[in-house]
Amino acid sequence: MSITSDEVNFLVYRYLQESGFSHSAFTFGIESHISQSNINGTLVPPAALISILQKGLQYVEAEISINEDGTVFDGRPIESLSLIDAVMPDVVQTRQQAFRDKLAQQQQGGGTCTMATPSPAHQAMAPKNGEIPVNGEENGTHAMNHHGEPMDLDQDVEIPASKATVLRGHESEVFICAWNPVSDLLASGSGDSTARIWDLNEIGSSSSTQLVLRHCIREGGQDVPSNKDVTSLDWNSDGTLLATGSYDGFARIWTKDGNLASTLGQHKGPIFALKWNKKGNSILSAGVDKTTIIWDAHTGEAKQQFPFHSAPALDVDWQNNTTFASCSTDMCIHVCRLGSDRPLKTFQGHTNEVNAIKWDPSGMLLASCSDDMTLKIWSMKQEQCVHDLQAHSKEIYTIKWSPTGPSTGSPNANIMLASASFDSTVRLWDVERGVCIHTLTKHQEPVYSVAFSPDGQHLASGSFDKSVHIWNTMSGALVHSYRGTGGIFEVCWNSTGDKVGASASDGSVRRTDGRR
Repeated sequence: MSITSDEVNFLVYRYLQESGFSHSAFTFGIESHISQSNINGTLVPPAALISILQKGLQYVEAEISINEDGTVFDGRPIESLSLIDAVMPDVVQTRQQAFRDKLAQQQQGGGTCTMATPSPAHQAMAPKNGEIPVNGEENGTHAMNHHGEPMDLDQDVEIPASKATVLRGHESEVFICAWNPVSDLLASGSGDSTARIWDLNEIGSSSSTQLVLRHCIREGGQDVPSNKDVTSLDWNSDGTLLATGSYDGFARIWTKDGNLASTLGQHKGPIFALKWNKKGNSILSAGVDKTTIIWDAHTGEAKQQFPFHSAPALDVDWQNNTTFASCSTDMCIHVCRLGSDRPLKTFQGHTNEVNAIKWDPSGMLLASCSDDMTLKIWSMKQEQCVHDLQAHSKEIYTIKWSPTGPSTGSPNANIMLASASFDSTVRLWDVERGVCIHTLTKHQEPVYSVAFSPDGQHLASGSFDKSVHIWNTMSGALVHSYRGTGGIFEVCWNSTGDKVGASASDGSVRRTDGRR
């Protein structure tokens, strides 16, 4: 058996991507020359590093429980080792000696021994004392708490499998998904260097049509797969065009029929985010090259490149058709306008990289979230933040405003802000008062995505615990829940608010009923 450094580096690189550390993954990939290896990433299953580590851990546990003559202690529950314990020879030897002492006592007392015929891995994975094995996930309807114990959800909130459609076709993790704003077309983007458009307009259909949007680059006069992740996608406002951003450094515009309309190339490195403006004549992108670019959607040409950040730009959001905000690992937020050669405003106050920014529906307030565990609310009328919201205990990955309040279809409803954190919670905030009104705590792993229903009455959240939860935004109550087979990277609602899409680490895309 041989293990190459390229193989180890690729598995670590993939683990960083799957864990949401996209910026660290990019840096590690550059330094370890991942792109120069001959490993076909599309053939490597999700969670490969964790899987091989778990198997190795199971072998070490099994070795401890097997005596030198091949006997095992009859009925002995297997004591779990931590990963760090397993690589410390002193700990392993101590455990092994303790087991052998117990085995000797058992034999002296007339106990029985049995020959160890199963393989070590199967021995280690056997259920303990009749319990359901934690790693086996025999019962997909249970969430797991932080202590590895099944946590029963109320039967009334669980969405049955019959109300969900699993869409398969991607060959790697699916990082993003977005519904078409005018029809039930669901777009998804994956680590297999494709985006896909799934037609879910067929009511009652058990299957769906998928269009495969292959991201290729020119090499030797031919189009060849880029083998790079599709990192971002966004529909234009009338649902006729889909824009995608990729780790290959190109943005692309596709028709809803899956035809490539334009390739936008000026970034020098991966694109982390891109957005259409409301008018549909411009696309905004953010890249690892520290710049943001406004593109002419009709010609595919760059209208203006903004080189104001001192580190990779992570997110962008339009305030109106010509003005936007951008954030970066440099901890700064710039507000820029097409035609202006310097930022209109620069907001500073975060003490770690800023992961996401969002303008409220009126365009008056800007929300930001950071690895410094805070949310901040900014106004163009002042230099300092309006609110510094501190409640999360780990990094905040993303934020979303509710589609309520002034300038929305629900002007009489209060506006709220939702935040999703690696502390496994979702929080709902009353921004006017600057207070947290609900802490949503049913998830057991980092929460990567939140999305409000079109009427603002419900919030969907997706976590790496493989669950999609749907909450009542007024009461904070969990009203629906669905557990899939992979960690959830993204959730989104369709335009009518009766379907929720979710993209997962196991390569699946799921459509569940938003109402029951």
